[in-house]
Amino acid sequence: MKALLPTLLSGLLLATAHADTAHFKGEPADTLSQAVANFSSYNQQLAQLLAQDELSLQDLGTVHELTYTLENALEKIQEEVEAMAFTLEEVHQGSETGDFERVQTYGAAYLEAAQTLVP
Repeated sequence: MKALLPTLLSGLLLATAHADTAHFKGEPADTLSQAVANFSSYNQQLAQLLAQDELSLQDLGTVHELTYTLENALEKIQEEVEAMAFTLEEVHQGSETGDFERVQTYGAAYLEAAQTLVP
């Protein structure tokens, strides 16, 4: 086992060095819809890999690449959820002040974004 450890570590270092020279950026998440689709798909792929009894160095490389797309998706989702919170506050404020147009305008925008997260 002790003889195997240096071999595994050197393999991991080589894989890491290769990853650094060909840096993976992940799939883009330009819209909330794209972010949610990537989030769902790449989480499924990650779950399949993690369900294995053992992970190979190649599997670790795949996990590494998957995380870039997942991070892109989460960043866009977080950005959009923050915007949704602002929009919902506009609906809330409009409802308190009796501003029907504000409620309808911001309410429609809020629901459009919210339905992308939860159909």
